[in-house]
Amino acid sequence: MYRYSFSSRFVPIYWFVPTRSRRRVKHLKMRKVDLCLSTEGAEVILATSSDEKHPPENMIDGNLETFWTTTGMFPQEFIVCFHKHVRIERLVIQSYFVRTLRIEKSTSKEPVDFEQWIERDLVHTEGQLQNEEIMAHDDGHATYLRFIIASAFDHFASVYSISAEGMAVSHYS
Repeated sequence: MYRYSFSSRFVPIYWFVPTRSRRRVKHLKMRKVDLCLSTEGAEVILATSSDEKHPPENMIDGNLETFWTTTGMFPQEFIVCFHKHVRIERLVIQSYFVRTLRIEKSTSKEPVDFEQWIERDLVHTEGQLQNEEIMAHDDGHATYLRFIIASAFDHFASVYSISAEGMAVSHYS
């Protein structure tokens, strides 16, 4: 936030706050985080396929060396629970062989009442990860996200990372 000063330029408002109080002003800012990390409290509560070497939890562990893989039939889906209400501003999905991806969201306390939010046809990238970035221009409020892989470029597809940049709006009461 800016305030007009007499020197005909804009300066941050906290410059007008006494030095001792500046620390408190900076802490009032809400921080954006990767809401899909397990370290932030996210959890994969459902996945339609699982391999003990490549479990669904690998998508949210923050490690690009690990991944979740499908079992060969489509559609495949997984649900990420945030355990709080969040506002998502940007999604990044890193995957391999995913052709059509649909993302649904729910703001309920339980994983019900999903509404379609985003649907994308991804580009096949031979020998490298697909890196799909989605800006959430409209309502990005959610408690749960359901990712549906409707089709793939091969019999198997894999998801290496799901990242949701945003902030917690409120916790469950």
